[in-house]
Amino acid sequence: MHYKEIEKIVEEIMPAECEVTKVEPEGLNIVIYVKNIKAFYDNDQLIKQLAGSLRKKVSVRVDPSMLSDPDEAKKKIKETVSEDAGISNIFFVPEFSEVNIEALKPGLVIGKGGSVLKEIMISTGWSPVVLRSPTIPSSTLKGVRKAAVADAEERKKFLVSVGKKICQPAPQSDWVRAVLLGASREVGRSCVLIQTPNSKVLIDVGINPVTGEPSKAYPYLNMLGFPLEDLDAVLVTHGHMDHMGFIPYLYAYGYDGPVYCTSPTRDLMGLLQKDYLNLAKKTLGVEPPYTKKDIQTELRRVIPVEYGEVVDITPEIKMTMYNAGHIIGSAMIHLHIGEGLHNFVHTGDMKFGYTKLFEPANTNFPRVETLFIESTYGGRNDVTPNRRQMEDKLVNIIKETAKKGGKTLIPVFAVGRSQEIMLALEDYYRRENSGFDLPVYIDGMVLEASAIHTAYPEYLRDNVERRILSNNSPFESPMIKVAKGTDKKEITDGEPCVILAPSGMLTGGPSVEYLDLMAGDEKNTLVFVGYQSPLSLGHKIQKGMKEIPTTGDDGRTQIMNINMRVETVEGFSGHSDRHQLMAFMKNIRPTPERVFTVHGDWGKTEDLAKGIGSMLRRESRAPLNLEAIRLK
Repeated sequence: MHYKEIEKIVEEIMPAECEVTKVEPEGLNIVIYVKNIKAFYDNDQLIKQLAGSLRKKVSVRVDPSMLSDPDEAKKKIKETVSEDAGISNIFFVPEFSEVNIEALKPGLVIGKGGSVLKEIMISTGWSPVVLRSPTIPSSTLKGVRKAAVADAEERKKFLVSVGKKICQPAPQSDWVRAVLLGASREVGRSCVLIQTPNSKVLIDVGINPVTGEPSKAYPYLNMLGFPLEDLDAVLVTHGHMDHMGFIPYLYAYGYDGPVYCTSPTRDLMGLLQKDYLNLAKKTLGVEPPYTKKDIQTELRRVIPVEYGEVVDITPEIKMTMYNAGHIIGSAMIHLHIGEGLHNFVHTGDMKFGYTKLFEPANTNFPRVETLFIESTYGGRNDVTPNRRQMEDKLVNIIKETAKKGGKTLIPVFAVGRSQEIMLALEDYYRRENSGFDLPVYIDGMVLEASAIHTAYPEYLRDNVERRILSNNSPFESPMIKVAKGTDKKEITDGEPCVILAPSGMLTGGPSVEYLDLMAGDEKNTLVFVGYQSPLSLGHKIQKGMKEIPTTGDDGRTQIMNINMRVETVEGFSGHSDRHQLMAFMKNIRPTPERVFTVHGDWGKTEDLAKGIGSMLRRESRAPLNLEAIRLK
């Protein structure tokens, strides 16, 4: 629907007394500016009529000329909202007629049925946007929210331009294809192009973080066949580097369009990409393919989407994101292309099994003709042991190590596995007579990632959400000690403890520094709890390598002797194992007509494809990188 038609429909529906001054598409929204907001609220059917007729998300704001003075508005907001809400910040964004209200208890700012928000808007004119204050201070969140105000004028222009591109008559396409640009028969650099004669969309643009070799580290964007500026959109499944780590490169070389993802994914992107700039130089010995400026440009182009929200991302493609159960904000992506032309689902990384952090991955979709499914643990022998037994095993290893006077190092991914391990250990810490009372040191980005979890408790399991909302966050347990500012040698030379540090594959970061200090002492233990890429140092140690060449401060090669105990404790992965993947395929509704297995090491994708094909009696195969598959 053209935005000029939208203006006519709004004009027909809105009563004259509302005094509409402007109607404009703004990103995924249609924004209607009025002078008399009370007249709008007096008719509670108006918003339903507008949404039903336009089939888009509708926002109604007060015309800038009618807004209260910010100082007066701030005073009124504080009078209206209960002190128990714990408001930590109020800042105004005149370009959007919005006031952002940060609070520890957002529900009290919203009020029953939105009653408090309504009162704020009627009395001040400003549209309230409620943000949850993290219970742990977060420089990432602070930066993202600060930038939203500083860059508001530019962002407004950008969103309007995106909205106008989307609000065009839907063209008629007669074919759909997928081009595999990474993560086919491999793990890392996930990237797939979904293309029609009229739309070009990338799902994930990742890197392989364990190598700096361009032919293996980055997706095959040189095979797109068109300039980057012709892309319509980038869709991100979740905030791990192998799925979003190469997106800033797009902005460095011509792309200036939107990135769609959940809000937690946006924040994690900023956190991890900035860390990669240092990691690439220090650990991989390569110049990063983009700069901090490119990351900042990318973050200004992010348009957050909620689970279950149906949005137009091109005139002919509707997108919906669903919970994937992998990490906070992780999403499966459903694309409805054309008027019933084709329905496509990409699982991204998913977990269809129990975790302490998240509900299992969604299995219900409106329609599915083609499914792309991850295969990280898709091999026929990739079966995860009982989770409870693995938690007991981990704690027993830690206790045995402590009894000898040693320390336990657990390399973790800063996002996902670190929080899952923290919850598991905290559970034992709280139990009576568990015998587990050791300090757990967290280092690197683990603290910042945990802070982001406390800002979005609605993405977590109900019991974890309730604990965060009642100021009893498991991420702030007395057992947790922050290593920031503490000398690492002081920790490794001290009393028995547990150390959680990224990176999870020992490809760099604090975990490698701790390993260097701890490896020679046989009293210490190294425990792997996550996937180890074949190219990683973690994989080599896991497979039994005892002498590791390293580079000393003087630039000379040295040997690190691995005398410490080395263990692998499975069951904590954010990926589904073979049984869970097959269970997901049994439960997905409707059953897809064909399935393509991706994101798995050579052999695992083929194993899973054969198993799915045999079970469903549908086409199922493992494509190769650079394959172009006609879907319709």
